[in-house]
Amino acid sequence: MLASLPMYDLPELAAATAGWWQALARAFRAEGIVDVPDRLVENPPLPEHWLRPDLLFSQTCGYPLTHALAGRVRLVATPCYAAPGCVGPTYRSLLVVAQDCAAENLEDLRGTRCAFNSIGSHSGYNVLRAMVAPLAHGGRFFARVVQTGGHRSSILAVQEGRADVCAVDCVTHALLARHAPATLAGTRVLCESLSAPGLPFVTAGTADDDRIERLRAGLFAALADPSLAAARDALLIVGAEVLPLEAYDVMPQMAREAAAAGYPAIA
Repeated sequence: MLASLPMYDLPELAAATAGWWQALARAFRAEGIVDVPDRLVENPPLPEHWLRPDLLFSQTCGYPLTHALAGRVRLVATPCYAAPGCVGPTYRSLLVVAQDCAAENLEDLRGTRCAFNSIGSHSGYNVLRAMVAPLAHGGRFFARVVQTGGHRSSILAVQEGRADVCAVDCVTHALLARHAPATLAGTRVLCESLSAPGLPFVTAGTADDDRIERLRAGLFAALADPSLAAARDALLIVGAEVLPLEAYDVMPQMAREAAAAGYPAIA
């Protein structure tokens, strides 16, 4: 069986992430799950990794959940984070600009340069597209758009003056602020997006209901274990909720509305 936690896998959090997985693995074994891996898969190829039939536990973004992974993985639970912009199992994106940027709102960014992590990201792409769509003219708003491959790289592009704005998951932003504050130096948050369900924990699409229940029981046991408070605090994890899959419908709805407004892609 395979396990991974690739979504908030900052190098500065490697020890905390490994410790959190060891705790989860013990809890899953205590629930009778067999073949629980001792270690996480590092830098898994995505999205292929999530489609493995031997996937036991991972975390994905809500946009792949409703698109490339739709019907091909099963939702276990949605974690809750202690980050500005999070309320329960929901989160937001933060629009990051340079500290000396004169913009006061999103419309002031017309004709500037935008960096995004991936077209398969809700927080870095889908929600930004939805925010810009009502402001775009003829399907365009930005002068130039560049794909960076990650939120941290998008922020770096703003820091270095290669881009003027990027949209960043508020949990990533809060983790960087705590564990790698230099990565945010010279930037500020211009505004934030509407909220949406956070990045879900998933298992293989072939998993039966019994596995889902055992995974949930193990997860909530680990969340309640006082000995894991330090690891959870480092990762900003404060709980989890079991949401219906339909809660994530907001993400494809945003994409449809942007396309209907004549803005199918960030441009």
